[in-house]
Amino acid sequence: MGIRVEKDVRVPMRDGVTLATDLWIPEGGPAPTLLVRLPYGKDTLLQGAFAAQTNPEIFALLEAGYAVVWQDCRGSFRSPGEFTPFVNEPHDGADTIAWLREQPWCDGAIGTYGPSYLGFTQWASASQAPEGLRAIVPTVTTTDYYRAPWYSDGGALSWHTALFWTTMMALYAEKNALAAGAGDPTILMDVVGLVSDPRPQLDKLPVSDQPLITKLMPWWSDWIRHPDRDMYWQDVAVAENFDKITVPALHIGGWFDLFVNDTIRSYTRMKNEGGSIEAREGQRLLIGPWDHICTDGVYPDRQFGITAPPAASEITDVHIRFYDRWLRGRADALADTAPVRIFVMGIDQWRDEQDWPLIDTQYTEYFLDSDGHAHTSSGDGLLSAERPTREAVDTYSYDPANPVPSIGGRVMLPAAIKGAGPADQRSVESRDDVLCFTTPELVDAVEVTGHISLILHVSSSARDTDFTGKLVDVFPDGRAIYLTDGIMRARYRNSLADPESLEPEKVYEITLDLAVTSNVFLPGHRIRLEVSSSNFPRYDRNTNTGGVIAEDTNQACVVAVNRILHGPNYPSRLILPIIRR
Repeated sequence: MGIRVEKDVRVPMRDGVTLATDLWIPEGGPAPTLLVRLPYGKDTLLQGAFAAQTNPEIFALLEAGYAVVWQDCRGSFRSPGEFTPFVNEPHDGADTIAWLREQPWCDGAIGTYGPSYLGFTQWASASQAPEGLRAIVPTVTTTDYYRAPWYSDGGALSWHTALFWTTMMALYAEKNALAAGAGDPTILMDVVGLVSDPRPQLDKLPVSDQPLITKLMPWWSDWIRHPDRDMYWQDVAVAENFDKITVPALHIGGWFDLFVNDTIRSYTRMKNEGGSIEAREGQRLLIGPWDHICTDGVYPDRQFGITAPPAASEITDVHIRFYDRWLRGRADALADTAPVRIFVMGIDQWRDEQDWPLIDTQYTEYFLDSDGHAHTSSGDGLLSAERPTREAVDTYSYDPANPVPSIGGRVMLPAAIKGAGPADQRSVESRDDVLCFTTPELVDAVEVTGHISLILHVSSSARDTDFTGKLVDVFPDGRAIYLTDGIMRARYRNSLADPESLEPEKVYEITLDLAVTSNVFLPGHRIRLEVSSSNFPRYDRNTNTGGVIAEDTNQACVVAVNRILHGPNYPSRLILPIIRR
């Protein structure tokens, strides 16, 4: 099969800026076309992380008769202009699609694919409902930049992700500037130092004091100045306008990816709110045992077997069949496939489902119980399906100068956080500021698949503090393997847009979103819930002052005495989506 490749074709935008674009065109006449837009350099799509992951294999796409187009986003690599995250992607994507439809080698049907920011650009294009866009495949990505990746469902700053990604973009910008003869080698070396060892900057207070990043990436300061989900974030959130999106989407995510909660939320909301029948009925979901970068299912503390990688689930074929259905109109292309496909951990198997949440989900309450000594995994904290008969309070001190360290979990990259994904939590469970509530050893298997929430009755000595929850699978050999977690910044307990201070020592009922998972707790295992007030540097530290956290210094930090109440009058409880089959 013949292929024509054209490099650095200049595609004009409505304001006159031209974006560098590579064309991969199969012979044989006009073809449906697949577009990828990215700020990391289109040449990286044939190498490194973006050539692996969950991307389809380009030569298989070409062999299937699809043209493939890769484009550097505005202000990145070979495309001129100024790069400001999110802002220009809707119009630039729509303009590129309009240009593609005018080319003689394009048959007018357009699809998209790609992970992370490449997913941002897909949703941005789709939000403009451009003529010809027929299907998108957003992977490990988001439709709400506040909830993920920059802040969170509970209002805490996703500190490691925000700093690392911004630093990485600064590195790209300085390298490109030097290549163009306009950069400063000294600045480049400073940025390289930040990327290679981010810990000093992660530990630094105030959070806003990042002069090099602020100088190179001025939009960074805007993010820090908007800790609430105010109009700044609402205006750029695709999730505010799902009714304007008219295309089917294949949502691909990983249980340990920082975007997974929003991946599934986008799937369910598009099914209900999409702007066309095709959009509402054409949504599909695939979730594997992956984090944001690692997709082989192999982690130091947990391995998911040979069927875990995307290749084992025929990820390229999944893309092609989806495009065949919506770009070529082949009604039978998806006839023998289910709309939802998930990897169920514990039994480590792929499984097809007809909907999400699963149609036979039984939300089951597991109550927190103790004699007031649930500190550490050696304490007396119990997690029980029976309502407790005793009132008790577990009290601990949260010191911002000594936060609970992030061990694995949903982080962007493993740098400085001892790896991502299903890591063993025993080292943090030995701390006095971590409460552990654990079931007895299971006699029968218990499947937990779906959305998890944690209702806590709490009080604090501070006017603002954080509360965290983490679901853990305790193996017979003692390993406490991370599954999912969440955080609630107390000022956002009622609204992410309208913060409210706590009244010290007053008891509040708060609800933490612990995101999603799919795991079978096998016989001999135990289900454990960890409760604390920090998870650093996954999230920034609450300084407990009730003021502007990003501006607080070390000297301003306050130690908070936090209490978890449980019993008949204060039924603190974990709500698990149980599947019985």
